[in-house]
Amino acid sequence: MRRGKVIRLPAAQPEPSDERDLVEVHRCDRAEALVVRALLESEGIPTLLRAHLAHSVHPFTVGDQGEVVILVPAQAAEQSRSLLAYLAPDPPSP
Repeated sequence: MRRGKVIRLPAAQPEPSDERDLVEVHRCDRAEALVVRALLESEGIPTLLRAHLAHSVHPFTVGDQGEVVILVPAQAAEQSRSLLAYLAPDPPSP
């Protein structure tokens, strides 16, 4: 009898040890933050999203009110910034 292929779930990412060791690498809205977080974690960089609002309570926001800050450990900040700059360079000036 042939068995199906087992696909193992990825191991949990280690949480940063201390919040003071975190560095801001990007600011954006909630939707973009989830994509950036997935990108960074796929490269093995643990991330923390911080916002001033609870998005489950206030799902609709306007402008900077819904801004999310993406934090990474200080030792991974340069790698994170270069990865984001490589994948999403600044748009050309008109």
